[in-house]
Amino acid sequence: MVSIDEVARLAGVSTATVSRALSGRGHVSERARERVRSAADSLGYVVSSRASSLASGRTQNVGVIVPFLDRWFFSTVLSGATSALMRAGYDVTLYNITADAAVRREVFSTFLRRQRVDAVIAVAIELDGDETAQLLDLGLPVIGVGGPNPRLRTLTFDDTAVARLATEHLIGLGHRDIAHIGAAAEFEADFRVPSRRRLGFEQALSDANIPADPALFEPADFTVDGGHRAAIRLLSRPGPRPSAIFAASDEMAIGALLAARDLGIDVPDDVSIVGIDGYELGEFFDLTTVDQFPLAQGERAAAAILAQLESAADAAPADLPYELIVRRTTAPPRPRP
Repeated sequence: MVSIDEVARLAGVSTATVSRALSGRGHVSERARERVRSAADSLGYVVSSRASSLASGRTQNVGVIVPFLDRWFFSTVLSGATSALMRAGYDVTLYNITADAAVRREVFSTFLRRQRVDAVIAVAIELDGDETAQLLDLGLPVIGVGGPNPRLRTLTFDDTAVARLATEHLIGLGHRDIAHIGAAAEFEADFRVPSRRRLGFEQALSDANIPADPALFEPADFTVDGGHRAAIRLLSRPGPRPSAIFAASDEMAIGALLAARDLGIDVPDDVSIVGIDGYELGEFFDLTTVDQFPLAQGERAAAAILAQLESAADAAPADLPYELIVRRTTAPPRPRP
């Protein structure tokens, strides 16, 4: 194995200069830095993470806590965070919070306390008081993504405002009979996302003096299949059907699109459909959506945690951006006979 001494001899500098040049910590002239990098590359030298940790007191590792690994939103946020962290020279340790309460407790009481990470990013996890206290007790930079936590630095996403924007788009087109595909109580995730999006939907209706009709609400489970089943119920019941559907996720909105196709109902001439999230297949389906830029959420979380690691300064709380993307699944309602 190539040693740091060999790199120093080839570059014509001290071992301390090699350490500073390759770690990025401490002053090194650009000329010396290039000589060190060239020597390290030619010798195939890789900095030992153990030696670096002993010298700096850091592990060069960031812990990321996520509630799910098999759902596109969380994997996309994770992809944005890990890519940015790896570009900065950090490894990532993933902690998957499961439905098993004992496993969840173990993450906070044991895993994170082993001092194997320099910082923690919590993605869409609503932490209780004990979990928050345990994170703060670590004395490490912590960033929460997705919802508010008054005791932690957070990047927050306003689900109520986003739902209002999606619904106001439909109202602005002239729709009044607007159905909502949301979620049943058992599918309430952290930060009560389905309830917040339903609240935004109903607020937009109220502002437009449109009464919320309970018959135009169908619960689902935030999946394409669930959205399909809910839309079948909405669009095939007796009587006038809604002229538009606001689905609380893009996956359910795509399910609604497929349901309309199966029933021979034209989108958007017979029914307009809008979703939320910025799902990767939304553009393929020409779906109108409110994009919450999940990849960028991960990148922003990584940037915030790196800023804290580099300057020891607290990152200010920030609202995550979103944008209405109008495609071909929404249009003014067709006049009814």
